[in-house]
Parts: sequence; structure tokens; C-alpha cells
Amino acid sequence: ALPILTKYWFGATAVCTLAGNLGMFHPGKLLWNWEAIIHGFELWRIVTCFCYAGAFYFRTLMLIVTQVMFSQRFESAGPFNTGAGGGTADYAFMLLFGALFMLLTKPLANMYWPIGSYYQENLTMFVVYVWSKKFPNVNMSFWGVPIQGFWMPWVYWAFAVFTAAPWRSMVHGYMCGHIFYFLVDVVPNAYGKDILFTPQFLIDQFGIGHYVGAATPRAPDNRPNAVHRPHQWGTGGQSLGGSGPTGRAASAARSTGTTSGS
Repeated sequence: ALPILTKYWFGATAVCTLAGNLGMFHPGKLLWNWEAIIHGFELWRIVTCFCYAGAFYFRTLMLIVTQVMFSQRFESAGPFNTGAGGGTADYAFMLLFGALFMLLTKPLANMYWPIGSYYQENLTMFVVYVWSKKFPNVNMSFWGVPIQGFWMPWVYWAFAVFTAAPWRSMVHGYMCGHIFYFLVDVVPNAYGKDILFTPQFLIDQFGIGHYVGAATPRAPDNRPNAVHRPHQWGTGGQSLGGSGPTGRAASAARSTGTTSGS
């Protein structure tokens, strides 16, 4: 089963991508548009711009597979510890940091190369880059070719360039990922000072470590005069074949009775 954040992100991506391609609503209603959010109160755009993967192409399918694969690996194996023990709350904070930083740096990125207003690929490659820094020596494969985890972001970029696919959103995600990695790992190790901390509301929601969810309580017995007793196992039955102590005693008694009767 997919961990909780990966599951909901994948579910939202599947719904938005299918709905936009099947004509349920126009994909333009899903992109980031500050004017529409402020003046039209279209608040869903804050989330959907990170969930629409694009038109139905093979590249779109590969992008969604990459999203699920690396998000599941990172959330399950443990992201950088920013206050919740490297658990689900820390991964949620990492995604929120990446999403916010992408929105803030979009005007700067547009000064050098225009990027679109859909950020699903940006956020996916943000996860890929940070994962490669956390697990650089993990053995992976790309189309059957063995590759170390450290090189995975650049393999995806090289493949995009080789196939003449858009790559600017990918690099934008890498840039945001490098800033996060620098703040969460390089600065604490070099200067002994932590900068990023998981907000308390995320820790309250997901707890410390991996989120396991609430246990389902057992339904009480509402029968009248119901008495709950622990079941006594192994009482009231007969030993099969006379192999147990009771069976052996009974066999001895029958033997004694037969001898005395004869």
C-alpha cells in the first residue's frame, strides 16, 4: 500500500489529469493564476496546479510513474529529519517547502526562461533531486541500465534533452530541491545550526515518525446481560487417542478394571 501523502498526491494527480483530458472541465481551470485566486476566489488552483500532469502522452504516464515511485520511496525510507524523526510530518513539510518556493521563484525563473503554470513535474523532480541527495548510493535502474541514486536527476534531464522533451520545469524543480538540501543538510553540518523546522501543526497531525493512522475500535457487545469472560482454551474436551495425561489415566483405569475382572 502507498503511504498516506503519496497516496493522496497520486489520487489528486489522477483525478485532475483525467478530468482535464476527458473534458470534465478545462485544464486552464487547474493552473496557477494569482489573479483568479485573489479576485475570483478560485482557491483550488493552489492545489491543482501541483496535480495536473498534462495532456495524454506517453511522457505524461512516465511522469506520473516517476512521481509515485520516488514519493513512495522517500516517504517510506525516511526524508531528512526536520523535527519529526524523519517521518511523515517531515515529508509533508518538505513538499510544502518545495511548493511554496516554486511559486515564489517563478517570476525569477521567467526572467531567464519561461516555465508553465503547472507544477506537477516541478514538484516531482524536486522530490527526485532531494531523494538523490539523501540516498546517493542506492542502486537504481533506468530502462534496464543500472544507475546510482545520485545520478538519477541528471539521467532524467539527459533523457528529456535527447528526446526533445521540455526540460525547463525539470530544472526549476532541481533548483528548488538544491536550496532545500542546502538548508536542511549542508548548513547544519557545516555551521552546526538548524534552519528548517517542521511546523507543529504537521507534527500534531502526523505524529513523530511514520504515520500509521488511528486504530479501529472494537464494537462493544450490546446484548442484555452480556458477560464477557476470557475463553478457556483446552478445557472440557477429550484427548484424542489417549495420548495426553487424561487419556493415559483413563487407559490405565480401563486396564486395571479389565485385569481385576478377569
